[in-house]
Amino acid sequence: MAMGSLWSYISCDCICLLSSLLYGSSVSDTVDRFFGENHFSTYLSHVVIHRTSKLRSVVDKAKKLYKQVKHKKPVKKKPMRFFSRRDTPEGHYENVLQEMEQNIRLGQAEVSAPGKEVRAAFVSFKSRYGAATALHMPQSINPTYWLTEPAPEPHDVHWPFFSASFMQKWLAKILVVFACLLLTILFLVPVVLVQGLTNLPALEFMFPFLTLILSMKVVSQIITGYLPSLILQTSLKVVPPIMEFLSSIQGHICHSDIQKSACNKVIWFTIWNVFFATVFSGSAFYKLSVVLDPKEIPVKLAVAVPAQASFFIAYVVTTGWTDTLTELFRVVPFMVSYIKRSFEPSDDNEFVVPPMRYHRDTPRVLFFGLLGITYFFLAPLILPFILLYFCLAYIIYRNQFMNVYAPKFDTGGMFWPMIHYTMIFSLVLMHAIAIGLFALKKMELATYLLVPLPVCTLLFNEFCRKRFMPIFTAYPAEVLTKRDKEDRNDPRMPEFYNNLVSAYQDPALLPLRFSGSGSRNDSLTSPLLSSSEV
Repeated sequence: MAMGSLWSYISCDCICLLSSLLYGSSVSDTVDRFFGENHFSTYLSHVVIHRTSKLRSVVDKAKKLYKQVKHKKPVKKKPMRFFSRRDTPEGHYENVLQEMEQNIRLGQAEVSAPGKEVRAAFVSFKSRYGAATALHMPQSINPTYWLTEPAPEPHDVHWPFFSASFMQKWLAKILVVFACLLLTILFLVPVVLVQGLTNLPALEFMFPFLTLILSMKVVSQIITGYLPSLILQTSLKVVPPIMEFLSSIQGHICHSDIQKSACNKVIWFTIWNVFFATVFSGSAFYKLSVVLDPKEIPVKLAVAVPAQASFFIAYVVTTGWTDTLTELFRVVPFMVSYIKRSFEPSDDNEFVVPPMRYHRDTPRVLFFGLLGITYFFLAPLILPFILLYFCLAYIIYRNQFMNVYAPKFDTGGMFWPMIHYTMIFSLVLMHAIAIGLFALKKMELATYLLVPLPVCTLLFNEFCRKRFMPIFTAYPAEVLTKRDKEDRNDPRMPEFYNNLVSAYQDPALLPLRFSGSGSRNDSLTSPLLSSSEV
C-alpha cells in the first residue's frame, strides 16, 4: 500500500503499501524501482517500515530502567532479557544496561533483516506537486496493488498500526463497531437512573420509606436537580478514554487521526445518550419505537424536549461551568503528576508539556451548542447559562492554548468538517422540533412556513460540501506549484532534503546508548554511573 502527502508545508512524503512483491525482490527494492521508473523527476527517497512492536516494548522498558537507575531508584534484581539469556550480576547496573544495549542492537538487526519488513514505506518527493500526483493518481493498472494515503508529520505517526497484520486490522475494526454499540447500550443504565431521580413521585412509589426525606424541600431539590446531572457527568468521564483506545486499535496511521476519530465517536455518543436518551425517557422499547416511526419524531420531540429543559439547565451548570473552571486549575492532572513524580523521580528538564485533548473538550463544546440551538425558543431561560459557559470557555481555553498546552500535531484544520456537520445537524433538529411543536398546537400556517427551513439548511450544507470540502482533501495545483517555485530559491532546501531521508525512521530502530564516555548531562549518550555510585 502506498501513501503520498505533503509534510510540514515544505516537502512531500508518502507511505507505500503494496499487495505483492516482485519475484526475488525486497520491499525496499520494489518501492525504489517503481518510483524511480514512474516518478523519476520528483522521487527522492523512501524508508521501509518494519515490525517493531516487540522491540518497541523492550526499548521502552530499557528507557524506564535507565531513568530509575539514573535517579538511584531500586530496580528489580532479575535483569530483563529479550534476545539474550545471559544473566547479569545483581546490583551491577552499568553491566545490566550494557547488556540491554547489546540486546537492543541485536533486536534492531533482527527486525531489519530481509523478510521482516511490512509491505509499507514512507516515500519522499522533491516537490509538493510530485507528491500530490502520487497521492491522487492510480499507480498501477491493478488499483489494489499500490494504495496511497497522506503521510502525517514524523512525530505524529502511530507506529503500532504498521506492525499489525491485515487480518488483525480487519478484526479490530469489527471489534470497535461492536464495542461502541455495547458501550452505547450499557450507558443507558446511568441514563435510566438519572431519569428516575428526576421523577420524584416515581421515587416515592418505588421507595416508600424515603417519603419523609423526599418531602424536605432542600433534599428534593438536590436529588431532582443537582444529583442527576452529577451522576451523568461522572459517567461521561470514562467515555473519551474508552473511545480513544478504540480508535487507536482501529487502524489509523497517526495520532491526529486517532484524536479525530475518537472526537467523532464521543460527539455522536453524547448526542444520542445524553440528549435523545434523556429526552425520550422511558423503556428501551419506547426509544426504539420512536426511531422506527420517523413520521412521529417531530411531534414526539415537541412533547419530550421542553419537558427536560430544567434538567439541561442544571446539566449546563454542573457539567459546563464546573468542568471549565476545573480546566483552569487542573487539580486532577496536578495530583497525578505529583504522585507520579514521587514514585518516579525525574529532572525538571524532563517535564513534558501536556497536549490538548480534543476528543474530550470539543464534543462538550459542540453539545452545548446543540442545547442552545434546540432550546432557545423552547426555554429561553437556558440561554444566559449557555452564554456564560461560552464566555468562560473562551477566556479559559484561550489561556490554556497560550500558556499551558503545546501543539502535538497539525491536522490542517481537519476538525472543522466535523464541527460543521454537527452544527448542521443541530439546526435540522431545531427545525424538526419547531415543526412538531407548531403541528402539536394546530398552527398549520406556521408549520407549512417552517417546512422549507430544513430543506434550505440541507441545501446550504450541500453547497458547503461542494465548495469547501475539496480544500480539506487535496491542495490546489496552483498553490503547490507556487510553493515549489519558492523553494527552488531557498538555500535551506538541500539540508532539508538530507534530513528528510531519516525523518521517518522508526524510533525503535534509532541507536540507543546507555553507557559510554561523556558528561552526566548528555542523557542516553553519557555514562550512567560513576565508580563511586556503583
